[in-house]
Amino acid sequence: MTTEAAINLTDTAKKHIETVLAKDTDGIGLRVGVKTTGCSGYQYVIETAKAINDEEKIIESNGIKIVIDDQSLRYLAGTELDFVHEGLSAGFKFNNPNVEDACGCGESFSLKQGMEN
Repeated sequence: MTTEAAINLTDTAKKHIETVLAKDTDGIGLRVGVKTTGCSGYQYVIETAKAINDEEKIIESNGIKIVIDDQSLRYLAGTELDFVHEGLSAGFKFNNPNVEDACGCGESFSLKQGMEN
């Protein structure tokens, strides 16, 4: 079942994901999640989705299917996902209104009070 977008993809992110999915014939969309790890508490997980399990939902943004579990959806509600080029590096950038602070290395983040429960 596809639900309303709680994560919004920029046009740049959409184009990058379309390029990746065009090369991955088994890919049905983008899997996005949050896991407990890192020096600040949480870390984003992003990969090509090849299947959907019973604990996941599909949301659609900018024509792209995003596969996400309920807990991660709660933490990512209202997030804009962009794909940026910074110097010689390129990658996804999460503009998440639920983040209170990020670690110095930029790999992990902490959530605003009350979001963890």
